[in-house]
Amino acid sequence: MAAEPAGGGVRKRRGAAGAVPGGLCGVWVKVRAARAAFASLCRGAGGMTRFALTVVRHGETRLNKEKILQGQGIDEPLSETGFKQAAAAGIFLNNVKFTHIFSSDLVRTKQTVHGILEKSKFCKDMTVKYDSRLRERAFLSVGSLQKYGVAEGWPLSELRAMAKAAGQECPVFTPPGGETLDEVKMRGKDFFEFLCQLILKEAGQNEQFSQEALSDCLESSLAEIFPLGKNCASQFNSDGGAPGLAASVLVVSHGAYMRSLLDYFLTDLKCSFPVTLSRSELTSVSPNTGMSVFIINFEKGEVKPTTQCVCVNLQGHLTGVTKAH
Repeated sequence: MAAEPAGGGVRKRRGAAGAVPGGLCGVWVKVRAARAAFASLCRGAGGMTRFALTVVRHGETRLNKEKILQGQGIDEPLSETGFKQAAAAGIFLNNVKFTHIFSSDLVRTKQTVHGILEKSKFCKDMTVKYDSRLRERAFLSVGSLQKYGVAEGWPLSELRAMAKAAGQECPVFTPPGGETLDEVKMRGKDFFEFLCQLILKEAGQNEQFSQEALSDCLESSLAEIFPLGKNCASQFNSDGGAPGLAASVLVVSHGAYMRSLLDYFLTDLKCSFPVTLSRSELTSVSPNTGMSVFIINFEKGEVKPTTQCVCVNLQGHLTGVTKAH
């Protein structure tokens, strides 16, 4: 399994007044230019482009089981159970044909994506692109760890106590030196826009070739295990003429990050979710190797995609495997 370096760095934080430090002006100019190019590409895309996005949380680590926060600063490997979960996820996904594979560059996600691909019939030798934008939420800076004398991370119970003392709920509380939920959400948005731009560009380059057979193959391999439904494509297009999938993307990431990505899909992109899902299910942290699947649809002339959630935090593949805490 080949690997490529990270595709993007973690976004720098703004100052207290919201101003961008002088040294970062060039970075933000590039970000704005990339978003302008992305919008232009979306407006110019011919017809309709659809792709599938499957997001999987990493397997269990020892610190997951002990309910210790890992964030980015503690690069803990998978536990024995975590390796079993990754293998189970791989067996579940073994017939799915992915065209692109991305992973956080932390050890637990690298080991998980490797465990998944080991079981794949079609993707075993594919290149994995490791991207730092897919890392877990940074709960503490190095300085904060030193200040509070914590060598191996905070117990989740202590974070909850700090949140309560501050009069906040734990999920929205930001500990000293930590990354805010908005900052995590912006990382998710940056990665998603990059991904959309990549797929649209490739779809445009491939228009001259017949992609019908590949598209049908991509969609049918997902439909074998996920509840896409017979009319998944026609839900976006009343005449039922929506094309097949241009790509099928696998992303392996982290619990808090995935929850922020879900929030971005729900609040910013107005993603449609299965009516059977409750609000609490949409805001809960995925179990280890839990899977969420989305169909992303770009109509010609539209800047924002239409997104449909197929499932959230699916964990049926863990039957018989000791579940993470």
